[in-house]
Amino acid sequence: MEYYPVFLKLEGKKCLVVGGGDVAERKVEALARCQADIHVVSPELTPGLQKMSASGRIQHRAGFYRNGDLDGAFLVVSAANDDSVNRTVAADCAARNIMINVVDDPDRCSFVVPSVVHRGPFKLAISTGGNSPQLARVIREQLEKEFGPQYGDFVNFLGRIREQARQNIGDPGRRRDVLNNLVDQVTLDMLKQGETERAKERVRNVCPGSGCQS
Repeated sequence: MEYYPVFLKLEGKKCLVVGGGDVAERKVEALARCQADIHVVSPELTPGLQKMSASGRIQHRAGFYRNGDLDGAFLVVSAANDDSVNRTVAADCAARNIMINVVDDPDRCSFVVPSVVHRGPFKLAISTGGNSPQLARVIREQLEKEFGPQYGDFVNFLGRIREQARQNIGDPGRRRDVLNNLVDQVTLDMLKQGETERAKERVRNVCPGSGCQS
């Protein structure tokens, strides 16, 4: 069996995390990057989760999991310290057709979470299908060294250039040619070497006179 790779839009969607320990905190932090509507159910919380609850970043119900916690949930992560709780959450989600990830239990998951290199909107996701999280972590660490913070800034820049081209280049054929040629290997080599401004200038030169000057 293979997993279908996908990036989910979670902004404003209810995401439930069952558990309040260190693992749950890491899962919550990942969901918070996506501006999800995060609900946490647990009798206790880590200090980090307590701060997030106090600031309003998450909604916390102090107590043990119950089926009603799933109402309205788009996605669920079960990270309880009690395996029987995780089994119950997984079964309830399956009955409701809600996407569920049970930490360290791929057999009960409807999706697995990849190891991710975060560079703003630029993300690299590595998955071994749950077979070797350690290998995924090692590869992620290698990629983090290869793809530095400049990639996030450059991708944001490309987004602005793309929008300007769409607004300012009326001819569909010309617009398609410009968008298809914004980046080449030379540009990527400049970016990899940390020459971000030179890489941006090379992109601008692809559509001179077309308002692509972001």
